[in-house]
Amino acid sequence: MKKLVSSVLAASMVLSLAACGSSASTDTASSSEAASTSTAATAEAAGEGSGAYTGTPIKIGGIGPITGGAAVYGQAVKNAEELAVKEINAANGSDVFDWKFEDDEHDAEKSVNAYNTLKDWGLQVLAGPVTTTPSIAVAAETANDNLFMMTPSASAPAVIESGDNVFQICFTDPNQGKGSADYIADNNIAKKIAVIYDSSDAYSSGIYNMFKKEAEAKGLDIVAEQSFTKDSKTDFSAQINAAKSAGAELMFLPIYYQQASLILTQSKSLGFSPKFFGCDGLDGLLNIKNFDTSLAEGVMLLTPFAADAQDQETQDFVKAYKDAYGEIPNQFAADTYDGIMVLAELMKKEKITNEMEASEICEKLKKAITDPDFSYNGLTGSNMKWSEDGAVSKDPKAVIIKDGAYSAL
Repeated sequence: MKKLVSSVLAASMVLSLAACGSSASTDTASSSEAASTSTAATAEAAGEGSGAYTGTPIKIGGIGPITGGAAVYGQAVKNAEELAVKEINAANGSDVFDWKFEDDEHDAEKSVNAYNTLKDWGLQVLAGPVTTTPSIAVAAETANDNLFMMTPSASAPAVIESGDNVFQICFTDPNQGKGSADYIADNNIAKKIAVIYDSSDAYSSGIYNMFKKEAEAKGLDIVAEQSFTKDSKTDFSAQINAAKSAGAELMFLPIYYQQASLILTQSKSLGFSPKFFGCDGLDGLLNIKNFDTSLAEGVMLLTPFAADAQDQETQDFVKAYKDAYGEIPNQFAADTYDGIMVLAELMKKEKITNEMEASEICEKLKKAITDPDFSYNGLTGSNMKWSEDGAVSKDPKAVIIKDGAYSAL
């Protein structure tokens, strides 16, 4: 039988966590029937109904935008957290995790409010938030509380600078910038580069700054550097015309998919058709309502995950996710799934139980995740390791949008 990535992790976790009380149910919103399909191999590996962990479930929570402009990201994270938690719980025969997810609408203040709501619920470990600015705000709160936080997708260095309790499963913004410049140069994709970035956004600026430095080192010519802010992100005609006039062969877009869709649309209207290259913020481009996805054909981006990869773990994950939620998972979902499984492995290693205070759990997880002997092989990377500053070491992958889908380059 096919095995998901979670099968090994869930099996080892549920066989070693100590029992400590009564069980409780997860706060899952949908798709229980579909998710049960993906738990079959997990249950087989762990021993279905074995009840290895019969104690009160450990409370793990998530925060992210499931409404608003960044909902594509938040919904993917919410789905993947739900899927992973259900697999682990089903394999055990009773709940190992109690899970709850709060909407922050990609707003820092609302994200802090969501965190406080989860704390009132009894939060012990946080898997989130999703986007950078809310994550920076929440990270400061978790540092004050010494509560373990792992964000699946907030990639700015500022997120993990708040405290030694904050970790990333996604690769950092500087790594994306450097990786993009290296890939463009090493594969001779283009020499003359135009950049359009959001100067008011930490994610976008962080990628751009490292990209510029590495591009110069690699001999790439940045012929146009154009910016916008959160208050001027609908009309990009000036930036596009500047790139066109400069003779740019490639437009580098270290931005989110909403603005990228407008740039692609407006570039066509202005008769400009360079190559386009972006980072993980462009993942979601194919899911925008009323966007002509044919305009995204040929767009390249760096991502830790390609849904069309042929390894068994990826194929099983994609099938389970699609069965549960009716769509192909993006890299936010894959990073999230890996993150929950990493937490499961660490909790198994440290014999974490619900009876422990959040601060005690945090101290144990910090020690375990930075142990030089600990590494993790998952959907989004092999031999992943974490440094004491909270950053993960793993290599991004390049994909291209072809025939309306992401394909590995």
